[in-house]
Amino acid sequence: MITAPVPGQPGAPRRNWADLRKRALSAAVLLPAALACIWFGAESFTAMVAIAGAVLAWEWVHLCGRRTRVFPGLAVPLVVCAAGALAVMEQVRLGLVLLLAGSAATWLGVSLLGRRSGITQPARRLALGVLYIGLAGLALIELRHDNEAGRGNVLFLFVVVWASDIGAYMAGRALGGPKLAPAISPNKTWSGALGGLAAALVFGGACALAFTPGAWWPAVAMVALLVSIASQAGDLLESAIKRHFKVKDTSSLIPGHGGLLDRLDGVLAAAPVAALLSYALGQGRPLWGWAW
Repeated sequence: MITAPVPGQPGAPRRNWADLRKRALSAAVLLPAALACIWFGAESFTAMVAIAGAVLAWEWVHLCGRRTRVFPGLAVPLVVCAAGALAVMEQVRLGLVLLLAGSAATWLGVSLLGRRSGITQPARRLALGVLYIGLAGLALIELRHDNEAGRGNVLFLFVVVWASDIGAYMAGRALGGPKLAPAISPNKTWSGALGGLAAALVFGGACALAFTPGAWWPAVAMVALLVSIASQAGDLLESAIKRHFKVKDTSSLIPGHGGLLDRLDGVLAAAPVAALLSYALGQGRPLWGWAW
């Protein structure tokens, strides 16, 4: 969903793909580790989610101009980690309540602190960060902890998100064309969005059929499209967030990708959608298993 200068201009192809090498190298390191954690069990995956949640909270708090070592910034990782711990103990509903209460308490507490000190505090920003990161963390933990279908469902989620991102990148860079949301992200195009949907259908479908060869293809396609749309919406949301904070990247943690928030924007939006679908279907059912 990103385009470069108009094709045909001197030097345009070089600028188009200038970051491809860094992206490929980063992916070569990160993807195998993520796949291993997904495949080998809920424990390793939960550890990965916990580490990611801590990094995401650190990036968010720094975007808000705070530090995670002291309040009010410390409230974000504390609430997110506590809610995640409840999810690990199979208390997801209680974890959701804690996230909502923690977000509200952060908003109120930081607002009061600002009034007393006379310094404007980022109350709303910090509180929204609790929900933005925490809801995705709970969703991922709950998805993988389904012993029967967890591995396939989480792998399907990540495959669709990755395919959407790569397909959008390749199609947008190669084809260009009309902008998707120029007020939010001037580089994203409709060709990129459609390329992402097409890649999600192909690779998401292949992943689903590998786990359930008799799956009903229309169901697989519908779920892949739904997750892909959520992922691309998350990408746009992250662009809006960075525009709000007036930054290019959330950090410089990952070469070619910026921060972990930049890399996981699609997952943060798509994971709650997948978790809701899984909840509606019931334990032990694949995400695409509503009509097969």
